[in-house]
Amino acid sequence: MLLEELFFQIGFIVAVAGLLSLAASFLRQPLIMAYIIAGVIVGPSVLAVTHNTDVFQVMAELGVAFLLFTVGLGLNWRGVKDVGGISLATGVGQVLFTSVAGFAVGLLLGLDTLTSMYLAITFAFSSTIIVVKLLMDKEDLSTLYGRISIGFLLVQDFIAMFLLLVVGAFSSGATLEHIFVNSLLKGIVIIPVLWLVSTKIVPPLLSYVAKSQELLMVFALSWCFLVAGVLSFFGFGVEIGALLAGMSLSGSVYHREINARVRPLRDFFLIIFFVILGARLDLGSLGANWLPIFAFSVFVLISNPLVVLLLMRAFGYHPRTGFLTGTSIAQISEFSFIILAAGIAAGHISDQAMAIATPVALITIAISSYFIKHNEQVYIWIRPLLRWMEPDHMLEEEKLKERKASHVLLFGYHRMGAVLLPSIKKLRKSYTIVDFDPQAIRELTEVGEPVVYGDAGDEGFLQELQVQKSQLIISTIPDASVSLSLLAYVHRHHYTGTVIVSAHRPEEAERCYRAGATFVIVPSVLGGERFTQLLASQKTKRREWETWVESCGKRTGAHQRHRKTLQKREKTV
Repeated sequence: MLLEELFFQIGFIVAVAGLLSLAASFLRQPLIMAYIIAGVIVGPSVLAVTHNTDVFQVMAELGVAFLLFTVGLGLNWRGVKDVGGISLATGVGQVLFTSVAGFAVGLLLGLDTLTSMYLAITFAFSSTIIVVKLLMDKEDLSTLYGRISIGFLLVQDFIAMFLLLVVGAFSSGATLEHIFVNSLLKGIVIIPVLWLVSTKIVPPLLSYVAKSQELLMVFALSWCFLVAGVLSFFGFGVEIGALLAGMSLSGSVYHREINARVRPLRDFFLIIFFVILGARLDLGSLGANWLPIFAFSVFVLISNPLVVLLLMRAFGYHPRTGFLTGTSIAQISEFSFIILAAGIAAGHISDQAMAIATPVALITIAISSYFIKHNEQVYIWIRPLLRWMEPDHMLEEEKLKERKASHVLLFGYHRMGAVLLPSIKKLRKSYTIVDFDPQAIRELTEVGEPVVYGDAGDEGFLQELQVQKSQLIISTIPDASVSLSLLAYVHRHHYTGTVIVSAHRPEEAERCYRAGATFVIVPSVLGGERFTQLLASQKTKRREWETWVESCGKRTGAHQRHRKTLQKREKTV
């Protein structure tokens, strides 16, 4: 009877989540909101369907583990190293500031010292699960702000893990010095052993199991559970273990196949995770705690983005990057509940802290979901308020005036830009690289490349750069708002050269075509290597682009849409 009841509960939960997801998709709302609302409906406050809480909690943990495992599969050590410094600085700085300011807010609301301290610390952490899921859906994980956000969240997760060790050790009477030394010794032993096994033993095993796709999937799942279980046993948590398990396989040639196999499991269990998150809401406690819920929600939604924005600007990053990164972490973490539960179990705080934290989590997750989905448009709206933070290009204006306009302008160096640069050099034309990643600027400056720090969406900067005088403009920034701003600028200046921009999706590409783009790079459709071959042939006329796109259109629907768009434009010219 228990199995039948559990089957009914899971089926009912999935059915409710499915119906609400259809409604959310029709209304063009984030699917996460549908899952959370489904959790509220099936939770104890409404229908009370989720009786087997332990089972659902395990399923939710599996969703978290699979998500971080697939994230690890897509990470590379170079990408982490490139943003490691800024991620560490902003991660630690934001946690410190939010903890101190949140503690003051708690005291002003009349909460006791320990409750204020616990809430302030837990509200300083952002949700890795929410951010990764939304950035993945938006295809922004590989962008500059996406990579910084992931690094930022990893720093927060390590801090949260350490705090959990502190709370647990204090409950058992251990000292802070003992906790730190013990954790450090564990890390010194475990990390090298994991690296040795993943580089010496795992590759030959992968080569053997890859003969069967089913065996490859079983091996990958076994490796994920093994590493996550070992690190959890030593106090580092399932989340960190699953992430490191994925990263240890990310260098293999099979990581894409493993990712494709694990993704359906990840998506199913993640639905349960978000449903359980919504089911935690106790509607009966909202009235008694409405003031601290409202105050802390506003505090998290405003303070986290603002602190990150200011910290990143202090380290030389453009306000746009800081704003996009800041808005992506404007919610509280799943670790918040774990830390609060540990504090309640230790007798430090009462259940009131959890009654406050749960609605704050749901409110901030809901609003930040819209922030992340529409962050580029929101930045355009509030950009006039952030003008004072933008870099002063007047300092370089004389240099820009003295230099003749480059024949080729390359906006965005990361990944595809780096792939294209050797072919641009073969054109034997003057070129300039434009980027707003300080790390990329430093690297290119050190090797003597002509590089300028600036924002492709800043009209004043484009004017100083004399963009309209170049012959070929290439933007590898897959942000439709940036591409459309660039196209609008060159259109106003009656530009007659070739403009190649980027977009995430074919629908955005069509908007760029209507705005005057000669060609639009859709990363999921057009590989950087193939585009390099086109550029090397020095054929950038409309007919050559159309001919090549037509041949690709026979293989992919997205290219077919590109071809039709080009044909329409050809008829109107």
